[in-house]
Amino acid sequence: MEVLYRKWRPQTLADVVGQEHVTHTLLNALKSDKVAHAYLFCGPRGTGKTSTGRILAKALNCSQGGAGEPCNACILCKEITGGHAMDVMEIDAASNRGIDEIRELRERVRFAPGTAKCKFYIIDEVHMLTEPAANALLKTLEEPPPHVRFVLATTEPHKVPVTILSRCQRFDFRRISQDATMKRLQVIDKGEGIKIDDASLKLIARSATGSLRDAINLLEQLTAYYGNDISLPQVQAMLGITGDVRARELVKHIVNNDIPAGLHTINSVTQDGVDLRQFARELVEYLRELLLVKAGAAEAVDVPKDAIAELKQLAEKSSMAQLSQAVRRFREVEMGFDGFSPLPLELALVECAMPSDRSALLEKLEKATGPVQAKPASATTPTAAKPTTATGPTAAKPAAAEKSETVQEPVATVTPATKRTARVAKKDKAKEPVATVPATPERAAKVAADEKPESAAPPTPAEPAAAAADMSLDDIRRRWKEVVDATKGMGSRGNLDALLRSACEPVEVTGDTLVLGFYWDFHKEKIEDPKYRTMVEAKVTEIFGKPYKIRCRMTQSKPPHKPKEKGHMVDKALQMGATLIEEE
Repeated sequence: MEVLYRKWRPQTLADVVGQEHVTHTLLNALKSDKVAHAYLFCGPRGTGKTSTGRILAKALNCSQGGAGEPCNACILCKEITGGHAMDVMEIDAASNRGIDEIRELRERVRFAPGTAKCKFYIIDEVHMLTEPAANALLKTLEEPPPHVRFVLATTEPHKVPVTILSRCQRFDFRRISQDATMKRLQVIDKGEGIKIDDASLKLIARSATGSLRDAINLLEQLTAYYGNDISLPQVQAMLGITGDVRARELVKHIVNNDIPAGLHTINSVTQDGVDLRQFARELVEYLRELLLVKAGAAEAVDVPKDAIAELKQLAEKSSMAQLSQAVRRFREVEMGFDGFSPLPLELALVECAMPSDRSALLEKLEKATGPVQAKPASATTPTAAKPTTATGPTAAKPAAAEKSETVQEPVATVTPATKRTARVAKKDKAKEPVATVPATPERAAKVAADEKPESAAPPTPAEPAAAAADMSLDDIRRRWKEVVDATKGMGSRGNLDALLRSACEPVEVTGDTLVLGFYWDFHKEKIEDPKYRTMVEAKVTEIFGKPYKIRCRMTQSKPPHKPKEKGHMVDKALQMGATLIEEE
């Protein structure tokens, strides 16, 4: 028995779903006999790339086709449809990616076709070819024999060498819309006798995310489990969709900044045994719809009218910043969720529902726990500053004396004798060195203000510190080891110092640019990575006191430590950043 997606594979260009920009161009090329020698079909999986290549092969070789479309009735069309035409070859580059396979292809290309009008090669996943194999294919793609046509298909065109791209006509296949997917599924349902409502088909089309093949596979999976009579709850159960209204309730709690109610909702979902990962997906989808409505793109939301009205009411209460943060935060939860603990959902809720205004937060806390008594400002300082009206020497008090005023000591009975003793002790204490107290800039400014006479002019603001002087290349080289040592333990594997040690040296300094000369390409490419370059620039700034931008280049000079005839293992170790400690 043939699977549905192969059974219902399009057999003409008109049957290809959602790629009118491609099929219309190819149809015109067939009518005018201007078919290119090589095409590159790019796009997501399940969008019709390989099927379009087969249809093009049939149209070129069909003996009875009219207006560019294949007839699908002649011998060649039937052989190509069945996959056993000798002159139409479909090659999987993922498993035939070596140069030997491409050399064999080049040899076969030279021979004339057997029964067909032209030889046709469909190379799928062409980005998987090795670099030597891709280079071996270049000449054949650029100047193929007149009886050969190529179709290259790939899901990752950015990995295809530019030399191959320039030798092909490129067509980008788009993700298939939900409406187009539903219409195609309806045709299949009618042909297969499957009873399913439009709501279920819509859910299948949404889950397929633009891949018609995935949608047809989901439909076949449903029929295998439930038979030809399928209902919406069955589709939801198969796809793991809960349809829980508490996802919308949780969004309302986020918008209203109601953290206790939100935590209660998450707790009830957890206790009911709902799949938390799927619940997070539905929550993100609803937040996305709310974000689109808030941005004024309600027409892009595919929900009923009553749901649109509810979304608009929520959008009026929320801000764009809060919604964007919620979508981003819960999306992170969905991608990295383990599916068991509700803690990631609870943390995301608290972060998104936390009011940005402190007064609003206090109001929420007061409602939950009672009035919150804020500490007065004077509690942060021992005593309030007292205005002084005295002038002259008596107006200025030593810092130690001021410090002593802030300390409350036990009250004792004072007699004339004790007064006299206290005066003597006070004089002696004034002569003793005062204990050093850690000073702050505010404290120093206050003491200076208290000690200066009234007639003194107000202090001028301190001039900013002068910029660090430019360093010479010799100075930087002399202290370069400090930079290398400072990077120890940094990087994704903690080996940033190994990429610098014995692998490069400062070769030029111009203004704020420091040029490093590398002995090997491996280390140069690593340090040119923005992540590593930023770390090195930070340490250079820390060591030299001046920000420098790092620029890398290869140098012709030899490494400072290069062993003589120590074997390839020592050379490899030095290239990986090792340091030669001792030679025997």
